[in-house]
Amino acid sequence: MKIGILPLGRPTFDVLFAEEKLEAMLEALDGSGLDICGPRELLFDGDATLGAIHALKGENIDQLLLLQVTFTDASMSVKAAGAFDVPLSIWAVPEPRLGGRLRLNAFCGLNLASHALGLNNRQFSWAYGDALDVNLDDLFSGKLSVQPLAAQPIDVEPGGEGERIARTVRGKRVARLGERPEGFDTCDYNGDRLSDLAGITVDEFKLDRLFDEAKDAPADRVADVHRLAERSLSGLDDVNGEELDRSLRLKVALDDIKQSGDYDAFAIRCWPETFTEYGGAVCGPVSLLGEARVPCACEADVYGAVTQLILQEVAQAPVFLADLVDMDLADGTGVVWHCGQAPISMRDDSVEATATIHTNRKMPLLYEFPLKPGRVTFLRLSQAQGTPKFIISTGEIVKRPMAFTGTSGVVKFDNPAGEVLDNVMNSGLEHHMALAYGDHREALLSVAAAMDLPVLEL
Repeated sequence: MKIGILPLGRPTFDVLFAEEKLEAMLEALDGSGLDICGPRELLFDGDATLGAIHALKGENIDQLLLLQVTFTDASMSVKAAGAFDVPLSIWAVPEPRLGGRLRLNAFCGLNLASHALGLNNRQFSWAYGDALDVNLDDLFSGKLSVQPLAAQPIDVEPGGEGERIARTVRGKRVARLGERPEGFDTCDYNGDRLSDLAGITVDEFKLDRLFDEAKDAPADRVADVHRLAERSLSGLDDVNGEELDRSLRLKVALDDIKQSGDYDAFAIRCWPETFTEYGGAVCGPVSLLGEARVPCACEADVYGAVTQLILQEVAQAPVFLADLVDMDLADGTGVVWHCGQAPISMRDDSVEATATIHTNRKMPLLYEFPLKPGRVTFLRLSQAQGTPKFIISTGEIVKRPMAFTGTSGVVKFDNPAGEVLDNVMNSGLEHHMALAYGDHREALLSVAAAMDLPVLEL
Protein backbone atom coordinates (compact mmCIF):
# COMPACT_ATOMS: atom_id res chain seq x y z
CA MET A 1 0.00 0.00 0.00
CA LYS A 2 1.31 3.41 -0.99
CA ILE A 3 0.79 6.19 1.58
CA GLY A 4 1.15 9.83 0.59
CA ILE A 5 2.07 12.13 3.48
CA LEU A 6 1.70 15.86 4.07
CA PRO A 7 3.47 17.12 7.25
CA LEU A 8 1.60 20.25 8.37
CA GLY A 9 3.06 22.92 10.65
CA ARG A 10 3.34 26.62 11.41
CA PRO A 11 6.56 28.52 12.08
CA THR A 12 5.01 30.46 15.01
CA PHE A 13 5.28 27.29 17.12
CA ASP A 14 8.39 25.48 18.39
CA VAL A 15 9.89 24.42 15.08
CA LEU A 16 12.79 22.44 16.54
CA PHE A 17 10.45 20.44 18.76
CA ALA A 18 8.06 19.93 15.84
CA GLU A 19 10.92 18.61 13.72
CA GLU A 20 11.79 16.13 16.47
CA LYS A 21 8.19 14.93 16.53
CA LEU A 22 8.10 14.67 12.74
CA GLU A 23 11.31 12.65 12.69
CA ALA A 24 9.79 10.14 15.12
CA MET A 25 6.60 9.93 13.05
CA LEU A 26 8.57 9.33 9.87
CA GLU A 27 10.66 6.66 11.57
CA ALA A 28 7.50 4.83 12.62
CA LEU A 29 6.06 5.12 9.11
CA ASP A 30 9.29 3.89 7.51
CA GLY A 31 9.26 0.90 9.86
CA SER A 32 5.70 -0.04 8.92
CA GLY A 33 6.68 -1.81 5.72
CA LEU A 34 4.43 0.48 3.70
CA ASP A 35 5.50 2.55 0.70
CA ILE A 36 5.74 6.12 2.04
CA CYS A 37 5.99 9.06 -0.34
CA GLY A 38 5.70 12.80 -0.07
CA PRO A 39 7.64 15.62 1.61
CA ARG A 40 9.64 14.79 4.72
CA GLU A 41 9.90 18.36 5.97
CA LEU A 42 7.25 20.56 7.56
CA LEU A 43 4.97 22.43 5.17
CA PHE A 44 4.64 25.88 6.69
CA ASP A 45 2.36 27.70 4.26
CA GLY A 46 -0.33 27.27 1.67
CA ASP A 47 1.93 27.49 -1.37
CA ALA A 48 4.25 24.77 -0.06
CA THR A 49 1.28 22.55 0.80
CA LEU A 50 -0.43 23.06 -2.55
CA GLY A 51 2.84 22.23 -4.30
CA ALA A 52 3.15 19.03 -2.28
CA ILE A 53 -0.46 18.10 -3.08
CA HIS A 54 0.25 18.59 -6.77
CA ALA A 55 3.36 16.39 -6.57
CA LEU A 56 1.44 13.64 -4.78
CA LYS A 57 -1.19 13.66 -7.53
CA GLY A 58 1.38 12.00 -9.76
CA GLU A 59 2.25 9.27 -7.26
CA ASN A 60 -0.92 7.13 -7.59
CA ILE A 61 -1.27 6.85 -3.80
CA ASP A 62 -3.63 4.43 -2.08
CA GLN A 63 -4.15 6.58 1.03
CA LEU A 64 -3.43 10.14 2.14
CA LEU A 65 -2.04 10.85 5.62
CA LEU A 66 -1.97 14.36 7.08
CA LEU A 67 0.68 14.65 9.77
CA GLN A 68 -0.69 17.30 12.15
CA VAL A 69 2.63 18.21 13.78
CA THR A 70 1.61 21.67 15.05
CA PHE A 71 -1.59 23.67 14.99
CA THR A 72 -2.77 24.72 11.55
CA ASP A 73 -6.11 25.99 10.35
CA ALA A 74 -8.27 23.62 8.33
CA SER A 75 -7.87 25.24 4.90
CA MET A 76 -5.11 22.96 3.64
CA SER A 77 -6.67 19.88 5.23
CA VAL A 78 -9.87 20.53 3.27
CA LYS A 79 -7.98 21.20 0.02
CA ALA A 80 -5.91 18.04 0.44
CA ALA A 81 -8.99 15.96 1.25
CA GLY A 82 -10.75 17.26 -1.85
CA ALA A 83 -7.79 16.59 -4.13
CA PHE A 84 -7.74 12.81 -3.66
CA ASP A 85 -10.43 10.18 -3.98
CA VAL A 86 -8.65 7.83 -1.57
CA PRO A 87 -9.01 7.09 2.16
CA LEU A 88 -7.84 9.96 4.36
CA SER A 89 -6.17 9.84 7.77
CA ILE A 90 -4.92 12.50 10.20
CA TRP A 91 -2.29 11.84 12.85
CA ALA A 92 -1.75 14.52 15.51
CA VAL A 93 0.89 14.42 18.24
CA PRO A 94 0.57 15.42 21.92
CA GLU A 95 3.03 17.43 23.97
CA PRO A 96 3.92 17.31 27.67
CA ARG A 97 2.15 19.52 30.20
CA LEU A 98 5.20 21.33 31.56
CA GLY A 99 3.73 24.69 32.50
CA GLY A 100 5.37 26.46 29.55
CA ARG A 101 4.01 27.57 26.22
CA LEU A 102 1.95 25.36 23.95
CA ARG A 103 4.83 24.33 21.76
CA LEU A 104 2.77 22.50 19.13
CA ASN A 105 -0.99 22.78 19.84
CA ALA A 106 -1.52 19.97 17.35
CA PHE A 107 -4.73 18.70 18.94
CA CYS A 108 -6.46 21.99 18.17
CA GLY A 109 -5.41 21.61 14.53
CA LEU A 110 -6.93 18.13 14.48
CA ASN A 111 -10.09 19.57 16.05
CA LEU A 112 -10.44 22.25 13.35
CA ALA A 113 -9.84 19.71 10.60
CA SER A 114 -12.42 17.34 12.08
CA HIS A 115 -15.10 20.02 12.11
CA ALA A 116 -14.35 21.21 8.57
CA LEU A 117 -14.24 17.69 7.14
CA GLY A 118 -17.51 16.89 8.89
CA LEU A 119 -19.15 19.90 7.23
CA ASN A 120 -17.87 18.57 3.88
CA ASN A 121 -19.08 15.01 4.55
CA ARG A 122 -15.52 13.72 4.10
CA GLN A 123 -14.83 10.48 5.91
CA PHE A 124 -11.43 10.13 7.60
CA SER A 125 -9.53 8.16 10.20
CA TRP A 126 -7.60 9.80 13.01
CA ALA A 127 -5.03 9.16 15.69
CA TYR A 128 -3.75 11.28 18.56
CA GLY A 129 -0.57 9.98 20.12
CA ASP A 130 3.18 9.73 20.01
CA ALA A 131 4.97 7.59 17.45
CA LEU A 132 5.38 4.68 19.86
CA ASP A 133 1.70 4.73 20.87
CA VAL A 134 -0.15 4.93 17.55
CA ASN A 135 -1.23 1.69 15.86
CA LEU A 136 -0.64 2.44 12.19
CA ASP A 137 -2.33 -0.79 11.08
CA ASP A 138 -5.54 0.35 12.79
CA LEU A 139 -5.18 3.84 11.35
CA PHE A 140 -4.81 2.67 7.76
CA SER A 141 -7.31 -0.18 7.97
CA GLY A 142 -10.15 2.17 8.86
CA LYS A 143 -10.59 0.90 12.44
CA LEU A 144 -10.03 4.47 13.67
CA SER A 145 -12.42 6.15 11.25
CA VAL A 146 -14.90 8.75 12.48
CA GLN A 147 -18.37 7.50 13.26
CA PRO A 148 -20.65 10.55 12.96
CA LEU A 149 -22.88 11.13 15.96
CA ALA A 150 -26.44 12.39 15.73
CA ALA A 151 -27.76 14.73 18.39
CA GLN A 152 -30.86 13.42 20.10
CA PRO A 153 -34.17 15.12 20.83
CA ILE A 154 -34.40 15.56 24.56
CA ASP A 155 -37.09 14.13 26.78
CA VAL A 156 -37.65 17.33 28.75
CA GLU A 157 -40.86 19.31 28.73
CA PRO A 158 -40.20 22.89 27.65
CA GLY A 159 -41.18 25.62 30.05
CA GLY A 160 -40.11 27.14 33.30
CA GLU A 161 -36.48 28.20 33.65
CA GLY A 162 -35.52 27.02 30.18
CA GLU A 163 -38.19 29.17 28.57
CA ARG A 164 -37.14 32.15 30.68
CA ILE A 165 -33.51 31.83 29.66
CA ALA A 166 -34.37 31.40 25.97
CA ARG A 167 -36.56 34.52 26.15
CA THR A 168 -33.82 36.45 27.94
CA VAL A 169 -31.26 35.56 25.28
CA ARG A 170 -33.59 36.56 22.45
CA GLY A 171 -33.00 40.17 21.57
CA LYS A 172 -29.33 40.11 22.62
CA ARG A 173 -26.90 41.91 20.35
CA VAL A 174 -23.43 40.83 19.24
CA ALA A 175 -20.82 43.05 17.61
CA ARG A 176 -18.51 41.19 15.26
CA LEU A 177 -15.21 43.03 14.82
CA GLY A 178 -13.36 41.71 11.78
CA GLU A 179 -13.87 38.48 9.86
CA ARG A 180 -13.02 34.97 11.01
CA PRO A 181 -9.52 33.77 10.01
CA GLU A 182 -9.16 31.66 6.90
CA GLY A 183 -9.58 27.97 7.60
CA PHE A 184 -11.59 28.55 10.78
CA ASP A 185 -14.82 26.96 9.57
CA THR A 186 -15.56 26.52 13.28
CA CYS A 187 -16.23 30.27 13.47
CA ASP A 188 -18.53 30.56 10.46
CA TYR A 189 -22.07 31.84 10.87
CA ASN A 190 -25.17 32.91 8.98
CA GLY A 191 -26.93 35.89 10.51
CA ASP A 192 -30.42 34.97 9.30
CA ARG A 193 -30.19 31.43 10.59
CA LEU A 194 -28.85 32.64 13.93
CA SER A 195 -31.69 35.15 14.23
CA ASP A 196 -34.26 32.44 13.55
CA LEU A 197 -32.58 30.04 15.97
CA ALA A 198 -31.88 32.29 18.95
CA GLY A 199 -33.27 35.74 18.20
CA ILE A 200 -29.75 37.21 18.20
CA THR A 201 -28.80 40.28 16.16
CA VAL A 202 -25.24 40.56 14.83
CA ASP A 203 -23.71 43.81 13.57
CA GLU A 204 -20.48 43.53 11.59
CA PHE A 205 -17.65 46.05 11.75
CA LYS A 206 -14.18 46.19 10.29
CA LEU A 207 -11.39 45.65 12.77
CA ASP A 208 -10.14 49.17 12.02
CA ARG A 209 -13.02 50.58 14.05
CA LEU A 210 -11.66 48.89 17.18
CA PHE A 211 -8.13 50.10 16.47
CA ASP A 212 -9.17 53.67 15.68
CA GLU A 213 -11.26 54.01 18.82
CA ALA A 214 -8.46 52.50 20.90
CA LYS A 215 -5.92 54.99 19.58
CA ASP A 216 -8.27 57.86 20.50
CA ALA A 217 -9.00 56.56 24.00
CA PRO A 218 -8.59 59.27 26.67
CA ALA A 219 -5.53 58.81 28.87
CA ASP A 220 -7.53 59.04 32.10
CA ARG A 221 -9.77 56.14 31.08
CA VAL A 222 -6.76 54.07 30.04
CA ALA A 223 -5.31 54.77 33.48
CA ASP A 224 -8.55 53.51 35.04
CA VAL A 225 -8.20 50.21 33.14
CA HIS A 226 -4.57 49.96 34.28
CA ARG A 227 -5.67 50.32 37.91
CA LEU A 228 -8.40 47.71 37.38
CA ALA A 229 -5.89 45.22 36.00
CA GLU A 230 -3.39 46.06 38.72
CA ARG A 231 -5.88 45.06 41.41
CA SER A 232 -6.07 41.50 40.11
CA LEU A 233 -2.62 40.59 38.83
CA SER A 234 1.05 41.29 39.37
CA GLY A 235 3.85 41.99 36.94
CA LEU A 236 2.39 44.85 34.90
CA ASP A 237 5.69 46.69 35.26
CA ASP A 238 7.55 43.72 33.77
CA VAL A 239 5.97 43.93 30.32
CA ASN A 240 6.61 46.47 27.56
CA GLY A 241 4.93 49.70 28.65
CA GLU A 242 3.96 51.00 25.20
CA GLU A 243 2.47 47.66 24.16
CA LEU A 244 0.65 47.42 27.49
CA ASP A 245 -0.85 50.87 26.95
CA ARG A 246 -2.08 49.84 23.50
CA SER A 247 -3.60 46.68 24.95
CA LEU A 248 -5.44 48.53 27.72
CA ARG A 249 -6.78 51.02 25.18
CA LEU A 250 -8.63 48.14 23.51
CA LYS A 251 -10.69 47.73 26.70
CA VAL A 252 -11.75 51.38 26.54
CA ALA A 253 -12.63 51.01 22.85
CA LEU A 254 -14.70 47.88 23.48
CA ASP A 255 -16.56 49.62 26.30
CA ASP A 256 -17.41 52.51 23.97
CA ILE A 257 -18.54 50.23 21.14
CA LYS A 258 -20.67 48.28 23.58
CA GLN A 259 -22.36 51.44 24.83
CA SER A 260 -22.85 52.94 21.38
CA GLY A 261 -24.72 49.91 20.04
CA ASP A 262 -26.07 48.44 23.28
CA TYR A 263 -24.14 45.26 22.60
CA ASP A 264 -24.17 42.28 24.96
CA ALA A 265 -21.18 40.38 23.56
CA PHE A 266 -18.34 40.59 21.05
CA ALA A 267 -16.81 38.30 18.46
CA ILE A 268 -13.34 39.67 17.73
CA ARG A 269 -10.77 38.78 15.11
CA CYS A 270 -8.03 38.82 17.71
CA TRP A 271 -5.03 37.82 15.57
CA PRO A 272 -2.86 38.45 13.71
CA GLU A 273 -3.86 42.08 13.15
CA THR A 274 -4.05 43.12 16.80
CA PHE A 275 -0.34 42.31 16.89
CA THR A 276 0.86 42.98 13.36
CA GLU A 277 -1.16 46.15 12.63
CA TYR A 278 -2.11 47.55 16.03
CA GLY A 279 0.62 46.37 18.38
CA GLY A 280 -1.09 45.02 21.49
CA ALA A 281 -3.05 41.95 22.62
CA VAL A 282 -6.80 42.01 23.22
CA CYS A 283 -6.63 38.96 25.54
CA GLY A 284 -6.30 40.95 28.78
CA PRO A 285 -9.22 43.23 27.92
CA VAL A 286 -11.27 40.12 27.06
CA SER A 287 -10.56 38.76 30.54
CA LEU A 288 -11.70 42.01 32.13
CA LEU A 289 -14.87 42.13 30.02
CA GLY A 290 -15.63 38.48 30.72
CA GLU A 291 -15.42 39.12 34.43
CA ALA A 292 -17.88 42.00 33.91
CA ARG A 293 -20.19 39.52 32.10
CA VAL A 294 -19.63 40.90 28.64
CA PRO A 295 -18.54 37.77 26.77
CA CYS A 296 -15.93 38.08 24.03
CA ALA A 297 -15.19 35.30 21.54
CA CYS A 298 -11.83 35.04 19.85
CA GLU A 299 -11.35 34.52 16.12
CA ALA A 300 -14.64 36.31 15.35
CA ASP A 301 -16.54 33.25 16.58
CA VAL A 302 -20.11 34.56 16.63
CA TYR A 303 -21.64 31.24 17.72
CA GLY A 304 -19.01 31.14 20.45
CA ALA A 305 -20.21 34.52 21.71
CA VAL A 306 -23.83 33.36 21.66
CA THR A 307 -22.86 30.15 23.47
CA GLN A 308 -21.29 32.28 26.20
CA LEU A 309 -24.41 34.43 26.49
CA ILE A 310 -26.58 31.33 26.98
CA LEU A 311 -24.31 29.67 29.52
CA GLN A 312 -23.74 32.93 31.38
CA GLU A 313 -27.49 33.37 31.76
CA VAL A 314 -27.86 29.80 33.02
CA ALA A 315 -24.91 29.98 35.43
CA GLN A 316 -25.41 33.60 36.49
CA ALA A 317 -21.61 33.81 36.52
CA PRO A 318 -18.74 34.68 34.16
CA VAL A 319 -17.89 32.24 31.39
CA PHE A 320 -14.65 31.32 29.61
CA LEU A 321 -14.46 30.37 25.93
CA ALA A 322 -11.73 27.73 25.86
CA ASP A 323 -9.95 25.38 23.50
CA LEU A 324 -9.55 21.71 24.36
CA VAL A 325 -5.82 21.30 23.71
CA ASP A 326 -4.91 17.88 25.10
CA MET A 327 -6.41 14.55 26.15
CA ASP A 328 -4.31 12.12 28.21
CA LEU A 329 -6.04 8.75 28.33
CA ALA A 330 -3.54 7.29 30.80
CA ASP A 331 -4.17 10.16 33.21
CA GLY A 332 -7.88 10.31 32.39
CA THR A 333 -7.86 14.09 31.94
CA GLY A 334 -7.92 16.83 29.34
CA VAL A 335 -6.63 20.39 29.30
CA VAL A 336 -8.76 23.43 28.49
CA TRP A 337 -6.81 26.55 27.61
CA HIS A 338 -6.73 29.91 25.97
CA CYS A 339 -3.94 32.41 25.54
CA GLY A 340 -4.66 34.38 28.70
CA GLN A 341 -8.24 35.58 28.88
CA ALA A 342 -10.19 33.61 31.48
CA PRO A 343 -12.16 35.78 33.93
CA ILE A 344 -10.10 36.41 37.05
CA SER A 345 -12.76 34.86 39.32
CA MET A 346 -11.80 31.49 37.80
CA ARG A 347 -8.26 31.73 39.22
CA ASP A 348 -6.97 29.08 41.61
CA ASP A 349 -6.64 31.33 44.66
CA SER A 350 -3.54 29.49 45.84
CA VAL A 351 -1.63 30.81 42.81
CA GLU A 352 -0.97 34.46 41.99
CA ALA A 353 -2.22 35.81 38.67
CA THR A 354 0.54 37.46 36.66
CA ALA A 355 0.72 39.72 33.63
CA THR A 356 2.36 38.06 30.65
CA ILE A 357 2.83 38.24 26.89
CA HIS A 358 1.40 36.21 24.03
CA THR A 359 3.60 33.14 23.60
CA ASN A 360 3.72 33.36 19.80
CA ARG A 361 3.44 37.13 19.22
CA LYS A 362 5.36 38.31 22.34
CA MET A 363 3.08 41.23 23.26
CA PRO A 364 1.00 42.01 26.37
CA LEU A 365 -1.49 41.98 27.98
CA LEU A 366 -2.40 38.42 28.85
CA TYR A 367 -3.47 36.98 32.19
CA GLU A 368 -1.66 33.91 33.47
CA PHE A 369 -3.08 31.55 36.10
CA PRO A 370 -4.41 27.99 36.49
CA LEU A 371 -8.15 27.50 36.82
CA LYS A 372 -9.49 26.80 40.29
CA PRO A 373 -10.70 23.30 41.23
CA GLY A 374 -14.44 22.75 41.03
CA ARG A 375 -17.42 21.43 39.16
CA VAL A 376 -17.74 22.77 35.60
CA THR A 377 -20.14 22.62 32.67
CA PHE A 378 -19.19 22.98 29.01
CA LEU A 379 -21.54 24.14 26.27
CA ARG A 380 -21.38 24.74 22.54
CA LEU A 381 -24.22 26.02 20.40
CA SER A 382 -22.90 23.95 17.55
CA GLN A 383 -23.23 23.75 13.78
CA ALA A 384 -21.22 20.53 13.59
CA GLN A 385 -21.98 18.35 10.56
CA GLY A 386 -24.32 21.06 9.29
CA THR A 387 -27.10 20.87 11.88
CA PRO A 388 -27.73 23.14 14.90
CA LYS A 389 -27.57 21.50 18.31
CA PHE A 390 -26.36 21.85 21.88
CA ILE A 391 -23.19 19.95 22.72
CA ILE A 392 -22.81 19.57 26.48
CA SER A 393 -20.23 18.08 28.81
CA THR A 394 -19.62 18.13 32.56
CA GLY A 395 -16.67 17.39 34.79
CA GLU A 396 -14.29 18.68 37.44
CA ILE A 397 -11.34 21.03 37.16
CA VAL A 398 -8.76 19.25 39.32
CA LYS A 399 -5.99 20.90 41.27
CA ARG A 400 -2.83 20.50 39.23
CA PRO A 401 0.19 22.63 38.37
CA MET A 402 -0.46 24.96 35.46
CA ALA A 403 -0.42 22.85 32.30
CA PHE A 404 0.45 25.60 29.82
CA THR A 405 1.07 29.35 29.93
CA GLY A 406 -1.92 31.64 29.71
CA THR A 407 -5.10 30.48 31.44
CA SER A 408 -5.59 26.73 31.55
CA GLY A 409 -7.13 23.99 33.65
CA VAL A 410 -6.87 20.22 33.88
CA VAL A 411 -10.34 18.67 33.64
CA LYS A 412 -11.55 15.22 34.57
CA PHE A 413 -14.71 14.73 32.55
CA ASP A 414 -17.61 12.76 33.98
CA ASN A 415 -17.34 10.31 31.10
CA PRO A 416 -14.05 8.41 30.57
CA ALA A 417 -11.41 10.45 28.75
CA GLY A 418 -11.22 8.02 25.85
CA GLU A 419 -14.97 8.19 25.34
CA VAL A 420 -14.92 12.00 25.45
CA LEU A 421 -12.06 12.10 22.93
CA ASP A 422 -13.92 9.77 20.56
CA ASN A 423 -17.08 11.84 20.91
CA VAL A 424 -15.24 15.11 20.21
CA MET A 425 -13.94 13.69 16.95
CA ASN A 426 -17.10 11.81 15.97
CA SER A 427 -19.30 14.84 16.64
CA GLY A 428 -17.16 17.23 14.58
CA LEU A 429 -17.27 19.64 17.55
CA GLU A 430 -16.00 23.19 17.08
CA HIS A 431 -12.71 24.02 18.82
CA HIS A 432 -14.29 26.58 21.20
CA MET A 433 -16.51 25.55 24.11
CA ALA A 434 -17.85 27.82 26.83
CA LEU A 435 -17.01 26.86 30.41
CA ALA A 436 -18.82 27.92 33.59
CA TYR A 437 -18.43 26.71 37.15
CA GLY A 438 -21.25 24.58 38.54
CA ASP A 439 -23.34 21.71 37.19
CA HIS A 440 -25.83 23.22 34.77
CA ARG A 441 -26.68 20.17 32.66
CA GLU A 442 -30.36 19.97 33.61
CA ALA A 443 -30.92 23.67 33.06
CA LEU A 444 -29.24 23.49 29.65
CA LEU A 445 -31.45 20.56 28.65
CA SER A 446 -34.45 22.73 29.49
CA VAL A 447 -33.05 25.60 27.41
CA ALA A 448 -32.47 23.22 24.49
CA ALA A 449 -36.08 22.11 24.70
CA ALA A 450 -37.24 25.73 24.70
CA MET A 451 -35.08 26.43 21.63
CA ASP A 452 -36.23 23.19 19.95
CA LEU A 453 -32.62 21.97 19.69
CA PRO A 454 -31.37 18.38 19.92
CA VAL A 455 -28.54 17.62 22.33
CA LEU A 456 -25.31 15.67 22.04
CA GLU A 457 -23.45 14.91 25.27
CA LEU A 458 -19.73 14.25 25.27
